[in-house]
This record gives sequence, C-alpha cells and structure tokens, in this order.
Amino acid sequence: MSNFAVEITIICVEKTEFTLLNKIQYPEDLRKLTVDELPQLCDELRRDIIEEVAVNPGHLASSLGVAEITVALHYVYNTPEDRIVWDVGHQAYGHKILTGRRDQFCTNRKLGGIKPFPSPQESEYDTFACGHASNSVSAALGMAVAAELEGKKDRHVVAVIGDGALSGGLAFEGLNNVSSSPNDLLIILNDNNMSIDRSVGGMKQYLLNLSTNETYNAIRFKAARWMHRKGMLNEDRRKGIIRLTNAVKSAISHQQNIFEGMNIRYFGPFDGHNVKELVRILKQMKDMKGPKLLHLHTQKGHGYAPAEKDVTIWHAPGKFNPDTGERIVDNDPTKPQKYQDVFGHTLLELAKQNPKIVGVTPAMPSGCSMNIMMKEMPERTFDVGIAEGHAVTFSGGMAKDGLLPFCNIYSAFAQRAFDNIIHDVALLNLNVVFCFDRAGLVGEDGPTHHGAFDLAALRPIPNLTISSPMDEHELRRLMYTAQLPNKGPFVIRYPRGGGELQDWRCPLEEVKVGTGRKLHDGSDVAVLSIGPIGNNVTRAIQQLEEEGDKISVAHYDMRFLKPIDENILEEVGKKFKKIVTVENGARMGGLGSAVLEWMNEHGYEPKVIRLGLPDNFVEHGKVCELNKIVGLDEESIKKAIKEI
Repeated sequence: MSNFAVEITIICVEKTEFTLLNKIQYPEDLRKLTVDELPQLCDELRRDIIEEVAVNPGHLASSLGVAEITVALHYVYNTPEDRIVWDVGHQAYGHKILTGRRDQFCTNRKLGGIKPFPSPQESEYDTFACGHASNSVSAALGMAVAAELEGKKDRHVVAVIGDGALSGGLAFEGLNNVSSSPNDLLIILNDNNMSIDRSVGGMKQYLLNLSTNETYNAIRFKAARWMHRKGMLNEDRRKGIIRLTNAVKSAISHQQNIFEGMNIRYFGPFDGHNVKELVRILKQMKDMKGPKLLHLHTQKGHGYAPAEKDVTIWHAPGKFNPDTGERIVDNDPTKPQKYQDVFGHTLLELAKQNPKIVGVTPAMPSGCSMNIMMKEMPERTFDVGIAEGHAVTFSGGMAKDGLLPFCNIYSAFAQRAFDNIIHDVALLNLNVVFCFDRAGLVGEDGPTHHGAFDLAALRPIPNLTISSPMDEHELRRLMYTAQLPNKGPFVIRYPRGGGELQDWRCPLEEVKVGTGRKLHDGSDVAVLSIGPIGNNVTRAIQQLEEEGDKISVAHYDMRFLKPIDENILEEVGKKFKKIVTVENGARMGGLGSAVLEWMNEHGYEPKVIRLGLPDNFVEHGKVCELNKIVGLDEESIKKAIKEI
C-alpha cells in the first residue's frame, strides 16, 4: 500500500459488532440485503465511521453526509465493473469500509496504512485519484467514452461531485464536453451547501433556488421509458424532446435550468438521506440513455449532532469522544502558534496600516486563517470558491488597478493555477503576494496534498520573488516586505501546523530582497537551507557539537530562492569545498539545483550533497516519520554532513 519499505505495527481498537455491517466485506455482500434493511445499514456505517475517526483523526463530516448515497450506489451498480468516480476523497470513508477495507480502516492516514484518499493503486473499487476537487466529471466522461470504444456497453459510469467542487473551472469544462459527446454518464450532485467552509458564488445561489416538481419528474420518467420501449426515443428525438420539455418547464416555473440548457437531463432535487428512495431512483435512471444529472440535497455531518451543528470544525475534528462529541483539543499555551494563524493575524495587522491590501482565498478561509481578516474587514476579503486559477487572475486584475492582493492558496492546490501565475501576474510584473500554505510535507493527507513542487516549478518564471521564512518572525517580516511598493509578484511559502517560537510577535521590518543570513560559522562544511526545515539543520549542528564531533559546520539560511543571495554563494564557493543543501521540496530543480548551477557558472567545483524530496511521490504519515524516510530529519542531516 506504500512506496516505502517500512514495517509498521498498528493496534486497532476492537470494533463494534453490527447486525448488518459485520456481514459485509464487499459490495456483493451488500446486494444480498433487502431494500428495507438499507436504512439500518446506513446507521451502522455512520456509527462505524464515527468510532474509527474518533480515535484515528481524519475527515468526518463529509463521509457522514454521503452514507446513503454510498450504500445506494454500491447496491444498484455492479462495482467495480461499473465505475463510481468520487470527487474529493473526504467523502469516501464509507466507500472504503464497504469495499474490503473495514478491517484495515484503523490504519487510515497512518504510515504504511491505507491511503487518506481513494486511489486505484490501493483498490480496484477506487477508480481515480481524488485528492483535489472538480476532476470527477472529466475523468468519468473519459471512462464512459473508453467503455464505448472498447465495446463494454454494459458498463455504467457515475460521477459524484459536491456543490463546492462544482464551482471549479474543470467541472464546467467537463460538463461542457459531457453535453456534446455521446455518453450515458450519470452525474450525482451532492448538494450540501458546503466545501470545507460554506460554499460561495453564483452556482451556490443557483442551486439553492433550483427546484423541480417531483410529479413532473415522475411523469417524465414514465413517458421516457414508454417511448424507449416503443423505439421512439432515438438520439435525435431524445435531444429534441429534451429541448421541448426544457422550454415548457421554463415557461411554467419561470426558471431556467443550466444543466438541461446543456442537453444534460436534470432530475431533482431529491432527499439524499432517503436511501430507499435513492435506490428506486437510481434503478429507474440506470439504463437511461444520454447524460443525466441527479441533484441530491444532503447535510454534511448528517446523523451526528455535534457535526451537524458546526460542520467546519467537524470536517476534520481531530480526536473526540464519540458518545459525547467532546473534542480532545491540545490547549497547551506553551506550544507555538500555527504558521497559518501567524499569517492571519499579521495580514489583518498589515491591512489596518495599508488600505490597498485585500485578501483572496479559494475556499479555505478557515484553513489558511484569512477568516481573521474576513471577520473585521469582510468588504476587503474574497472567498472565490474552489477556483485556484480564478483566484490568481482575479488577484492580478485587482493589482492591475492599484490594489495589493494577498492570495493565499495551499501549495499543492496552487499547482492548478500555474499558467495563471505566469500569464496573468508574472508577465505583467503585478504586485500580488502569493502565500503558499502547507508547503513541503504535510503529513497524513499524503501525496495529493504535499506541497512538494512549488520551489522547483516557480523558479524559472521571470519577475517572481520566491521566499520561505525559517520561523514566524521571518514570516511576518517577509509579509511586511512583500507589501512595500513595487515589489512585483512575491511568493512566501510556509508549512502546515505549528512553528518554532512561543512569542511570535515582533516588529514589522523590511528584509532586503535576495539576502540570506549566516546563522552559524564554520570552516569545513557549509550547509545552505531554505525555510523552516533549517531548524532541523540548526538542531543537527547542535547535536554534532554536543557529541564532540570535530567537523566545523557553517549554516546559512538562504531565505530567498529567487533572487538567490549571490554574496553568500560567492563566500561559500571561495571558502568551502563541501556543501550540503537542505530544502523541504523537490530536490530536482529547487535550492540544490540553483546552488549547483551558480557554482558551475562561476567556476567553483565543490562537492555538493542535496537533501530534499526524492523523485517519487511521498506517501502519507506523520511529518516526523516522513522526514526520516526522505532524509530531512536531524539524524539524516548529521549523516550527510559526516559523509561529505
């Protein structure tokens, strides 16, 4: 299940004995139940998820909200031969439990355990990768076309997408192609008015207002099935009838339906928590020809009162008491603030001083702590929904006309806006501050969420300043520097979770762009690091000294990847024959590569060891465990210093 050769011992809590769930290993067992037994199974499945996530933290509320949809899909469709494509793996815990992984579910998100999100590498029931949102419609359409071309005409394909993910541009591109390509795809719209925070934008409002009379749907169902049996519903007639019924329905309801306007038949909205009704509807729709969309209303966290009351907190609540709903929160006042909280407080502080500052985030105001500014300055903060490319270009538009956007995106999600960064910001040298949260290894969310590629991907782009603070004071200073006049596009990347300093507040002072700093002097080996991983270097050097090692080590915090501090590089090139570079990002193309390039171009020939993320996807586990595996922990850094 993992790319790593690791031995693990995971002790699982004793599972509750459930009347129905204990009989089910795979969906074929589920299909032996009667329809009347399915509500009880949904209740048991929901309870099983709650008990597991209470002791092994993960994504809770999303999976609780789709229990009935999950059961109904595997009951009606012949999975894995039929394809279910989930959009965002937050909702797939029930799917995993019903597809042969209940006994292993206690290893979810743990090093060497089952993956945090569905993956075809783990199970044939997992049809596609779904760590990032909005890709299900496109992937499912590809599978539907493949089934047709390969002669597998009995294969059914279903995409399950949430209303939050539907705001993503890729989802619209997929819908556009679904409407014009011959296919029998079923799209299930899981509408709970949420992504992680509340859904935003015009699509959210449209779905809130969209309704269709159930009697009308029932009559159209029956009419369509009768015409199909009589051979009257060929493709040309089907499209014509859809256009006619769309026109009639729009005239009666005074409401346009965007999906039917794209020749995608729309059914709903229906109650997504009535599993018996869902089974009936899915069976009726199963063999309908042409693309279809089934709109289901669900409640995130459904069936667990604490999660229903505060869905944002219970999206990923950490450990909790499953019976009382009391969360087990570490309130140790001596622990450092999270980097994202330092960002949020500092952004508000800067915005109070600089009226041109605005905040932009694609659907993550709580996760990146922009909600701190949003609470006090709602008119100057913008949650644009799951739309990273738009977030960047929207920021570019505001910068073009004089504002100063701080655009905060998780590093892994910023990959989706690569072209926008180049074409819509860097090309025009616009003053946009990109704050890339969750940079480097993020831990239990695994390879879809590690911020591994930002340094290497962005380094070749002209006009960009690329920086990474070693601690919270440096983060504040870099944010202050980035908002000064005429800095151009400015990248600040920092990791997930807690920082280094108990007292994170400090004066806001300018850092000269392109300058690093020497933290420790030495004469034998020079270690060049960038970002918070430099704290591991500091500890490694301290340990070497405490152990009585005679190697004299200099440590430089480069602070900027671009422009890189050439004064430091010249000093190192003249003084040292041995260099170790350390970065919490892809080793190929990042800081180590930049140092090698500079040394080669300026006639220096030191021996260089580059420490960073390897040329393979790093699996999930605690950050400390992963650092050890990829060679970024203190012991590995000490070893590299000794070996060179």
